[in-house]
This record gives sequence, C-alpha cells and structure tokens, in this order.
Amino acid sequence: MSTPLVPRFDDDAATGRRLAIICSKGNLDMAYPGLVLANAALGEGVETHLFFTFWGFDMITKRRMGDLKFTPVGNTATHMPMGLTPLPGMTALATRQMRRTLAELDIPTVPEFLEQVVAAGGHLWACRLSADMNRLGAEDLHESVEGIISASDFIEMTEGAQLLFI
Repeated sequence: MSTPLVPRFDDDAATGRRLAIICSKGNLDMAYPGLVLANAALGEGVETHLFFTFWGFDMITKRRMGDLKFTPVGNTATHMPMGLTPLPGMTALATRQMRRTLAELDIPTVPEFLEQVVAAGGHLWACRLSADMNRLGAEDLHESVEGIISASDFIEMTEGAQLLFI
C-alpha cells in the first residue's frame, strides 16, 4: 500500500512533482480550469500530463476545439435570471460574452492555450475509448497530442502523480 500524497508548499516542493489532469468536459467554461492549472504547474516546474476523455475530447478535436460553447442552462453559477437561460439564442449570447471577457483578459483561446502548455513542456494524451466512440484518429486531433492511449496506460504512466479530475 502506498503512502498518500500530501501537497507541500515550501520552495523545494516542485522538485520531482508530477501532475495528471483528466479533462472530461468539453464546454467552454470547463475547458479552462485544466488548462490554467496545467500552465500554473508547468510554471512551477511540475511535470504535467493532460488526459482528454469523453466530452473533454472536444478540446483536442480539430473540428471542435475552436468552437466550444458555454451553455448557461442548468448552470446555477451563470448569474443570469433563471427564466432567461433556456430561451433560444442564450447559448450563443453567453458564449459570445464569455469569449469577449476572456479576450479582454488576454486569455488565449483553447487551441492557443494547448500550444502554450506544450511549449512549456506539458504532455497531451487522448483517451482510446473516446477516440473509438467518436470514430476519430490521430489525424483528427491537435498536432501536439502525443498519442491515443487507454485509461490504464495513462494511470500507469502517471503513477505517483497528483491527480485532478475536471
């Protein structure tokens, strides 16, 4: 039985640290937490691996990654009057507003953020099951994806890493 990982916050904590982030959501508002955390970890010298599975696969699929949506319906943190969120056109409006806000804050788009993470030394992995379910191959994915691997392969390759599921 292994010892549980407990984060340390002193100056030597980054040495030898590893982070594994499982990105399972493909809507615009849920794409950014994993990318922001990966970028922050890489900035601290932490070896970082991102695994894209289920709807998170949209983040690395060439034909979808630049057109992720923010859907306010059912999202209690949207801060919009409840009667408005299910109206036709609200997803487009909310998506446009979120993109505008991200741009004003100089936050990169999802494809640009992926490139930034890779340039900083991050590793991108695609889920085999998700690829098979969507009938997609390596040619359909962002060019920085290192491979299409099974969940077991990802767990094995990131043994001992801190794990975040988003």
